[in-house]
Amino acid sequence: MGENVQMGATVVIVEDAAAWATTLEMAFLGIPDVDVTVLPSAHAALRLLESADCAISAVVTDLNMPRMDGFEFIERIRAEPRHQRLPIIVVSGDTDPRTPERLASIGADAFFPKPYSPAQVRLKLEQLLDAKSADRSP
Repeated sequence: MGENVQMGATVVIVEDAAAWATTLEMAFLGIPDVDVTVLPSAHAALRLLESADCAISAVVTDLNMPRMDGFEFIERIRAEPRHQRLPIIVVSGDTDPRTPERLASIGADAFFPKPYSPAQVRLKLEQLLDAKSADRSP
């Protein structure tokens, strides 16, 4: 009966700096039908992604985090077949000129260097979520 009712999307923000996490959360909460979960570490996010009933629609992550950096985090997400198409956006203060290329090669969908515009990140997120839901429709 309700085939084309879009389920609410859950976006996970992985960011150990609370101020950046809050800024992104505020930007994303304006997107209709999107829930935002903020996690302080890649380990916490992987635990969530590994759960069988994982309904995460997109991941927004920092690169420079304690214990596991964003590069390893993305590689571990992409190693999981069911997350091959999961949209991943990276926001980071990383200034290494090779970073964008490195991220593209491991499967990140977008990179925003800090300081970034939360509105631009939100726009990209909306585009990726739209593409992903179009993907699933018959």
